[in-house]
Amino acid sequence: MDIFNALMTGFAAAITPVNLLWCLVGCALGTAVGVLPGIGPAVAVAMLLPITGKVDITASMIFFSGIYYGAMYGGSTTSILLNTPGETASMVTAMEGNKMAKSGRAGAALATAAIGSFVAGTIATVIVTLFAPFVAEFAVKLGPPEYFLLMLLAFTTVSAVLGKSTLRGMTALFIGLAAGCVGLDQISGQGRYTGGVPELLDGIEIVLVAVGLFAVAEVLYAVLYEGKVVEAQNKLSRVHMSKRDWKRSIPAWLRGTAIGTPFGCIPAGGTEIPTFLSYAMEKKLAKDPQDKAEFGTTGAIEGVAGPEAANNATVTAALIPLLTLGIPTSNTTAILLGAFQNYGIQPGPQLFTTSAALVWALIASLYIGNVMLLVLNLPMVGLWVKLLKIPKPQLYAGILIFATVGAYGMRQSAFDLFLLYGIGLLGVAMRRFDFPTAPVVVGMILGPLAEAQLRNAMSIGEGSAVVFFQRPMSITLVVVIVAVLVLPRVAKRMSERKLARLAA
Repeated sequence: MDIFNALMTGFAAAITPVNLLWCLVGCALGTAVGVLPGIGPAVAVAMLLPITGKVDITASMIFFSGIYYGAMYGGSTTSILLNTPGETASMVTAMEGNKMAKSGRAGAALATAAIGSFVAGTIATVIVTLFAPFVAEFAVKLGPPEYFLLMLLAFTTVSAVLGKSTLRGMTALFIGLAAGCVGLDQISGQGRYTGGVPELLDGIEIVLVAVGLFAVAEVLYAVLYEGKVVEAQNKLSRVHMSKRDWKRSIPAWLRGTAIGTPFGCIPAGGTEIPTFLSYAMEKKLAKDPQDKAEFGTTGAIEGVAGPEAANNATVTAALIPLLTLGIPTSNTTAILLGAFQNYGIQPGPQLFTTSAALVWALIASLYIGNVMLLVLNLPMVGLWVKLLKIPKPQLYAGILIFATVGAYGMRQSAFDLFLLYGIGLLGVAMRRFDFPTAPVVVGMILGPLAEAQLRNAMSIGEGSAVVFFQRPMSITLVVVIVAVLVLPRVAKRMSERKLARLAA
């Protein structure tokens, strides 16, 4: 009852006209930020921090939170329509969502993304409300061995599920891991694999790689190999979801939420791991031959619904460790932590007692923000879909301009433009020979994190690998990883033998 009363007090503060206006502006701005590649919510919040210096702390936190989860939704729009992820979290959405758009189902893809974001965000917000201290207490018990094994699980799952063969998936993953090593070594500070190029000392921007592999490669591949694209391919059959779409999406939303919420509570790679794990699960669970055939061809709606739900659940749940422990689990929550400190407030275990009014107003604004995002974006599905009616030459030229401006805007470096188009050509070659591109990005994002956690774990174990088998959670993760690698092969071998016996 105390939680309910506190939440009602939070709603009373959040629904004041000024705070509602800040929430609306934050959600709208966040959606726009998510659409634009290269900016991202962390940069947007950082740029606007000085502007809100004179604003009431509750209003400014509601505003920043609106930008935070609005950006996560906005990235899905260009991912689905133009295969241009505005955020790395939207890469998985691009894989199936863009294929749905090309087969005339852009409306259904955008609708399931919007509703899935709302469902997952709301459920995760309820969990934040009820279980924040308990979930954070569990998360803080995980150490470097568990974090490393979580990332190893993501590596094995992604490389095994994506692509036409495990070998191709692993090859793409190792390309990403190698790219992630470029830059300064985390411990020694020495430059690695830079080839004497000063611009590479800071490493390769992940958004640059995502835009190059998805957007630039998409355009170049279409021009070089597909020739004239059939315009009928993009005819819109319907704007809203059918009954069958609802039936397939609802379980995917719930599964994605269940996967994403725990990942929001731990510093194990942000939204990338849960979105890829959700996609892998949906692909594995597809039983109907017709549904299974849609993955990678005409686009499966589960491949949009699950990852989008996982994405938004992770984003919302990331506020648990931020508020209760003062631990940011992403770049954006790190900036939000700085925003709290600007006002002389230190998030942590005492925050719920020392600044209870602020915390509960912020949590209440999450419920309001989710409704605002749904109201803002769902009616605009038909409007967004009209982007597909732009003639292909102009559309492709626009995507290249969009990608180029976004890449240049990150660091104002001409070198980044050469790198962008070099990565685009790599993406063309990978598509030409059926190598999946998603594992490259996963390897780049999680490689440095996995390296840091492996070093920490080995330090704890004094150089012994036994440290990975000493705690129940780490042993469980090792068993899961082995199962992911072994069970599909065993099942395939058994089915082959069964078919051979039937044939004999």
